[in-house]
Formats: sequence, structure tokens, C-alpha cells
Amino acid sequence: MSLTGKKIAVTGAFGALGTAVVQALVAAGAKVAAIDFAREPRVPAELAGASLHGGLDLGDAEATQKALAGITGDFGGLDGLVNIAGGFAWEKLEGGTLDTWDAMYRMNLRTAVSACMAALPHLASGGRIVNIGANAAARAGLGMGAYTASKSGVARLTESLAEELKERGITVNALLPSIIDTPANRRDMPDADFSRWVRPEQLAATIVFLLSDEASAITGALIPVVGRV
Repeated sequence: MSLTGKKIAVTGAFGALGTAVVQALVAAGAKVAAIDFAREPRVPAELAGASLHGGLDLGDAEATQKALAGITGDFGGLDGLVNIAGGFAWEKLEGGTLDTWDAMYRMNLRTAVSACMAALPHLASGGRIVNIGANAAARAGLGMGAYTASKSGVARLTESLAEELKERGITVNALLPSIIDTPANRRDMPDADFSRWVRPEQLAATIVFLLSDEASAITGALIPVVGRV
């Protein structure tokens, strides 16, 4: 799948999934801006071929708009945005705090909304937005209320924005992963069968497709990518 000549911004690019996505996009021929709240990637060499934009608080609308405008100016345009930035918290309501709900909103939904708002003035017809939701948001389990509420918001953002942008020829879709096979998840669930989880590379391949010209007829879709979970 070729993305030659495409200019793509990726948020949350320094994490496990973000790194896999950046690598896949660069391999497909895209010009990639790797954006993250962290100031430096853990292993910069893993993001070779991308321009690095660390230290950006996506919750800050003005800073995000300035960053996307700068990237677009450097790239000479913007063809796609991939919203990976986010986080996870497990907490029961009893004994929990409102701060957790606020944190999940800020990390998972506000970041996506802010990045979309900043990117919209720069996306031409044929542009692509891909968000990362969560398959678990379809039905929340114990301790998952705050996280799944925020990821449900990502799903509704995706559907609404797809309708808003369809006359401009811009598609908006979201992936709904199950448990992603990352080092952090392996540490948290050491007794799990990792082979059943979805690998970052599998999610990255799906994102490459959704950014491609071949996916032009797909918009407003919430796509489960769940491995064998």
C-alpha cells in the first residue's frame, strides 16, 4: 500500500503504537510528523525518517494550532492526521475520584478534538483522519467507566466529524482495538496469553490502508481490530 507523497501528522507518536504507526507510514512513502507530549522519544532511532515534535500538550488549543500550522508550512500541506495520543486508568467509582474522569477526558478525547480542530484548516479534499477508540467502549466492565466514557466520546467524535466533512471529501474513521501487545500491557498482565492480543504492527497496517486512496469510500466507520481477544 503506497502513501508516497502523503503528508501525515501522528499524535502520541513516541509510544509503542505510535512508533509502529510512524514506521509503517515512513515505509509506505509518507512524510511524517511525529507529535508527542514527551519531549524526546525513548529510542529516537525507531522514528528515523520522521520529523519529531515533542513537548506538545494537545490539550492546549493554541499550542496545538501553532504546531500543526508549523508542520503544514514545513511540509507544504497536510493529507492526514492519526490521533493515537491517550492513556488508561482502571478505577472503581466507589473510592475513586473525579480527577480520574477528568484525566481520561483530557488524555483520550480532548487531545483528539484539539488535534482535529487544528488540522482542519490545513486538510485538503481527499484528506484523512484516523482516531484510536477502544473496543471495550461498547460495554464497560468493572473499573472501566472513566476510560470507556472517554473512548465512547472518541467514537461519537468520529461519527459526527465524518458527517461534517464528507462534502469536503475528507474521511474520518476510528479503530477499536482490544488489548494491544505492548511492553506495558505485558507487565500489567504477565499471566495473559499475549498471542491473542492485537499487535501494534497489525493496527498500523490498518491505519495505512485507511489513509490510502483505496479507502476513499470509507468514512464514519468504527472498525474493531481485536486479534483473538
